[in-house]
Amino acid sequence: MSTDELRRLPGVDRLLGDAALQEMRARYGHHLTVTAARETLAQVRDAVRAGADLPTEGTLVAQVVAHLRERLAPTLHPVINASGVIIHTNLGRSPLSADARAAIESVAAGYSNLEYDLSSGQRGQRTHHAERLLLELTGAESALVVNNNAGAVLLALTHTARGRDVVISRGQLVEIGGGFRVPDVMRQSGAQLIEVGTTNRTHRRDYEQALAEQPDVALILRAHHSNFRLVGFTSEVELAELVEIGAAFGVPVMDDLGSGALLDTAPFGLAHEPTVQESVAAGAALVCFSGDKLLGGPQAGIVVGQADFVEPLKRHPLARALRPDKTCLAALQATLMHYLKEEATDCIPIWRMISAPVEQVARRAQDWQERLRQAGRETQVVDGRSTVGGGSLPGETLPTRLLALDSDNPDRLAAALRTGAPPIVARIGADQLLLDPRTVLPEEDTVLLARLVGELETS
Repeated sequence: MSTDELRRLPGVDRLLGDAALQEMRARYGHHLTVTAARETLAQVRDAVRAGADLPTEGTLVAQVVAHLRERLAPTLHPVINASGVIIHTNLGRSPLSADARAAIESVAAGYSNLEYDLSSGQRGQRTHHAERLLLELTGAESALVVNNNAGAVLLALTHTARGRDVVISRGQLVEIGGGFRVPDVMRQSGAQLIEVGTTNRTHRRDYEQALAEQPDVALILRAHHSNFRLVGFTSEVELAELVEIGAAFGVPVMDDLGSGALLDTAPFGLAHEPTVQESVAAGAALVCFSGDKLLGGPQAGIVVGQADFVEPLKRHPLARALRPDKTCLAALQATLMHYLKEEATDCIPIWRMISAPVEQVARRAQDWQERLRQAGRETQVVDGRSTVGGGSLPGETLPTRLLALDSDNPDRLAAALRTGAPPIVARIGADQLLLDPRTVLPEEDTVLLARLVGELETS
């Protein structure tokens, strides 16, 4: 391609005169539109020099528009979770209740009393928000909210055990998703790790020996297994007994619960998950847990426990770096109110999913099947299992009913669903695409089925 032919490409000013790019300028601004036009022209010049045909001006305009939209498209999207994993860490963990979403909108739309005492007209403390509800729910003396549970653990260890020893069972040196390792966090806090027992068995005497031999133990730490289970020839010391051992040596106990259950999971056909209330009642000085796992609220780290240990955390310099924003606190308050009003299984999405009987899930799967049949698409309803996920109740599943779609290439169909709008995340089993109604919000049914019909028609 000669230089003369390249000169036939329109300049940026000429392209910007097109009506489509005028619309882009109105929507995205002059600078971004001009940048997109220049970058597109540069790419076209390189392609033409490599032997490609010279595009028409209309094609160039379309390329600029596509380039601009792709460059500025948001990367965070709502996703329909049909995978059957209830607390899906990669999909944002727990969806929020309608009340929690409304609370976020309420405080985000304008100003709020985040750090303002309305009664005195003086500066207030954001630590006050949600604390009263947490104390009433858990029976703790004091509470603090930070931005996630790793932050809660780091803050508690930094203040309470920096430069001192912390005793922990070897069987609790866990690593959870994203590479979060309990030993790494302990080292970052400045605490010295004292491991006791073995991977599968730790006894009372192991703790007592360590406390008797180590002169400067600040804490006994119990870390909930969260994402794995020890089976077979195993033994662990229960929290209440750890508190008893600690009391004999004047050492408090910190409990890193992780998932933060406020309801007993056993009535729903799952193993019992230790609750926050149980840890507080057992005498743990500090209890740390997440807001967006089994609590079903926004991302947050929560510390509850005895006032002598929790109150100083509020004044620690690290607490400012870890503090939650107004939208988090608003959503957390609304979520906690569901528990106080005894409506968690009706209003909090993950608890609706956990508590839904398999017969209810089956009816939804059959309704999906019928609606697809009316659209001329045959599917099956098969037995399956849903997973709690999110580092909670490892190995525990719930019976479910799955919509199964036959496909010559289920991986390609799954990819098409993931990359469409809105994205749908399903799973594959027995060479079928499987969709679990348990984790699909009821208001998403219509969109999900429309997407399925569309993809099946083109596959």
